[in-house]
Amino acid sequence: MIHVCRKEHFNAAHKLWNPNWSEEKNKEVFGPCANVNWHGHNFELIVTVKGLPDPETGFVVDLKQLSNLIRRLVIDQVDHKNLNMDVPFMLGKMASCENLVMEFWKILEPEVNKIVPHGSLYKLTLYETPRNFVEYYGE
Repeated sequence: MIHVCRKEHFNAAHKLWNPNWSEEKNKEVFGPCANVNWHGHNFELIVTVKGLPDPETGFVVDLKQLSNLIRRLVIDQVDHKNLNMDVPFMLGKMASCENLVMEFWKILEPEVNKIVPHGSLYKLTLYETPRNFVEYYGE
């Protein structure tokens, strides 16, 4: 089994805030991420596809097609946006990396699988900072 990865980049703002909690509890739990005026990150998204090379192309996935798909379905929706306010699929959800990567999976998985003739979406890795990241393998 081959794993092919494509990295994409986006910038976005968000705030971690539970409206059912006091300001003090939000600051205690979320620290600077509960900043009233938001904060931003330079995110990195790595999409990993697994499969066997197509006998005609030698590719598991055409990386140009994969990049175009990721950009159109995800990056264009979140880049230079406020994740809490500007992104329809995040409305009403805590804008954590964990929730964000699960929403990305829901969007990407069916479309990626259409362009991978002998494989499927395997994993999403979302870096919020160089030291903080999440990995998601679907449900």
